[in-house]
Amino acid sequence: MKEKIIVVGGYGQVGKVICDELGKLYPYKVYAAGRSFQKAEQFSVRTGRKVLPLQLDVNEPIAGDFFRDVSMVVMCLDLQNTEFVHSCVNHQVDYIDITADYSVMSKIQEIRPAESTVILSVGLAPGITNMLVKQGKNQLDQVDSADIYILLGLGETHGRAAIEWTVDHLNADFSVFEQGHRKQVTSFSDGKRIDFSERLGTKKAFRFNFSDQHVLPQTLGLPSVSTRLCFDSAMVTSLLASLKRLGLLQWIKHPLIRKKVVDLFEKSQRGSEIYVAKVDVKGQLNGQKVRYQGAIRGEKEFVATGKVAAYVAKNVYACHTPPGVFHMEELFQPTDLFTDLKDILSFDEKILDA
Repeated sequence: MKEKIIVVGGYGQVGKVICDELGKLYPYKVYAAGRSFQKAEQFSVRTGRKVLPLQLDVNEPIAGDFFRDVSMVVMCLDLQNTEFVHSCVNHQVDYIDITADYSVMSKIQEIRPAESTVILSVGLAPGITNMLVKQGKNQLDQVDSADIYILLGLGETHGRAAIEWTVDHLNADFSVFEQGHRKQVTSFSDGKRIDFSERLGTKKAFRFNFSDQHVLPQTLGLPSVSTRLCFDSAMVTSLLASLKRLGLLQWIKHPLIRKKVVDLFEKSQRGSEIYVAKVDVKGQLNGQKVRYQGAIRGEKEFVATGKVAAYVAKNVYACHTPPGVFHMEELFQPTDLFTDLKDILSFDEKILDA
């Protein structure tokens, strides 16, 4: 019987959260995998051996018998290509990926599994943001647009790979859906002011290339979706927007400058560990124009991402899910997710006149 759950990147920040959650439910069946067996072994000892160590490089060829006892893979690393995903699908292994990179996600979407379930958009953004928009759609009779706003605290210690992804997208050009048509936009432009809470106040958030805005027009049939980002430090957010406006962010592509910026974000502890995801979904209810506003708040974004991935994994592992490639909002209900996460985040919602 196939029982193994392999968490690739399982001894990283997010991976540890996933392994801890699944290890409690399925002790001795969960494997923290990565290129360093020593790090995997150290983490395994910390869990009392409920989570087992495994050396694995997903960018190298994988022997066919590797998947013999594997039921599920949870991917916490950014893949260079989709060969490993194809290997999982070819061996009837369920696959869950927390990537926020739509260039990777779009390639995985092209796979057609015969028996495996592949789930994408798992984490905070995408993930919780997708579910917040779905919650808004569930409340309204018609949806005209959805605006997503993400606030991240600069005091949180993020993994270097996550920081590199953010830095690489500071000067990105991308397209979004606006009234059913594609519109070309650029990161850290077109700022909008949004009230995040009494504690955080109003902050200006700017366009950013999160994958949720590319996915939701497909999965929920929305004509317009946008995602914007800001940090708890208004000074840092404004500085990046100013550098963008002056055309200076283009220099971030230079390897030396990129490294310096990544180092700066990695070492900076000036800020809080808070995160907020808020959506403003406009549409109609009972013939009236209204707007749904939903928000989640918590601390330590990596914990939220790990808990969401664990929620998806335990549901797929315990239940029969249909074969195919899905985004999280296509298989799960927002209220069930938010109830499961109530110990680590707060959720509130309201419907207002437009």
